[in-house]
Amino acid sequence: MSDDIRPFELAIPESELEDLRRRLKATRWPDAETPDDWSQGIPLSYMREVCAYWANDYDWRPCESLLNGWEQFQTEIDGVDIHFLHVKSLHANAMPLLITHGWPGSVLEFRHIIGPLTDPEAHGGKAEDAFHVIAPSLPGYGFSGKPTAPGWSVQKVATAWEQLMARLGYDHYVAQGGDWGSAITRQIGVQAGDHCRAIHLNMISESPDKATLDNMTAFEEKAMASAKHYRDWDSGYSKQQSTRPQTLGYGLADSPAGQAAWIMEKFWAWTDCDGHPENALSRDDMLDYIMLYWLPGTGASSARLYWESFGRPRGGDIKMPVGCSQFPKDIFFSSRRWAEKSFHNIIHWNELDKGGHFAAMEQPELFVEELRTCFRTIR
Repeated sequence: MSDDIRPFELAIPESELEDLRRRLKATRWPDAETPDDWSQGIPLSYMREVCAYWANDYDWRPCESLLNGWEQFQTEIDGVDIHFLHVKSLHANAMPLLITHGWPGSVLEFRHIIGPLTDPEAHGGKAEDAFHVIAPSLPGYGFSGKPTAPGWSVQKVATAWEQLMARLGYDHYVAQGGDWGSAITRQIGVQAGDHCRAIHLNMISESPDKATLDNMTAFEEKAMASAKHYRDWDSGYSKQQSTRPQTLGYGLADSPAGQAAWIMEKFWAWTDCDGHPENALSRDDMLDYIMLYWLPGTGASSARLYWESFGRPRGGDIKMPVGCSQFPKDIFFSSRRWAEKSFHNIIHWNELDKGGHFAAMEQPELFVEELRTCFRTIR
């Protein structure tokens, strides 16, 4: 294994884009849904519209240029090439920030916040708010390598991220995450010792405190209702990915329409979109997201994180400083008193009035201000 950090640049061959367009135009469509809504999944008419746009009007190259405009690297950790962005601030005293995406996310989730975080003065902040941003792609996601053997659980990813930060020369840093990034960042909080100074989470999934169930607050009742809705109506993807990711992968690797539908349904379900995903995210942004699954063929490899991590013990108390920001259309929620059972040093707590699961994309200005406010307390 090499500790080398290698520059990385994207250059997708035009032949791959031509193959994508050919597959889109040859899509074999299912029959239409029977209700006049999204309750059975993405409506056929919308998927036809999106895929026609993808085949005829969408341009991948601006996204490729965006990614290549940031410094990108790969480095091998425990046999897997880890792709990451390393965007340094011009401010010498900038705080290193390790930020982790989830599923169906990627480093593109941070496209609208990297500038404000690294160059705050150009985005309404102060020089003392500056961060160096380190944003790795999860193993099996984006342009990271795909593990060829089992074992890449949340705990192992957290350990790999600690190795990455050490390899980059950061003795002290802060960490942030949502979705799987929340679970991984939480695990860093459990195991990272003195190197990680604080963490911030934007999906809080701490278990309800049984002692509170007879006198729950309105927020706690919302959290319980949201968890029930997820179990009853929104968790089928998770059950499939945590039990049979390989079976799922054949369809996602072969059909761009299938890969797009698998992800776009979550843009509808998990954003603060008032019934339509394009009220929260632009169509091009969503297709850019999907391209980071389609181009490297990560339908199966990204799903395996569920297989690796569900049903395996996680958790533990966190004594380091923790910040929590909860956006109203996220999947899971926790009240502060529930969180305090595990988080023993909460330095920031906020329940916002707009935004959803993809908060950094949906509400970048609010998201950046949450991070600035949280981590100012430990600078």
